Amino acid sequence: MTGNTLKPILYFKQNCPFCFKVRLFLLEAGLNEDVEIREFVSGSQQENDIRAELSPHLDKVSFPAARFEPGRYIAESDDIVALLAAKAGREPASMPAFTNYVEGPLKLVMNLWKENIELKAAAA
Repeated sequence: MTGNTLKPILYFKQNCPFCFKVRLFLLEAGLNEDVEIREFVSGSQQENDIRAELSPHLDKVSFPAARFEPGRYIAESDDIVALLAAKAGREPASMPAFTNYVEGPLKLVMNLWKENIELKAAAA
């Protein structure tokens, strides 16, 4: 991702599995130097400040989020990875650590999360 003087800014919540997904892509693609990362702890003043910064630009503030250029914000891990991959000419499916995380631990976490919601609904 060369030729752009403004680095994309990525907003990561600490311990967020979707933020980790984007971070893993960055590491495996060798793109860490091409982005600015702003990470925060849930419930912190820094989170409040970041949410206030993002809220005018996103319908719903969620994490990860990214500002790719002034006025252009997105907040879905798949969209962020796709845009970074396209700019860098990289194919996420060819990255073994990234795909192993997406198809392994992340998929398991999502299945458990969905099961938890179903169990809570059944118990209500």
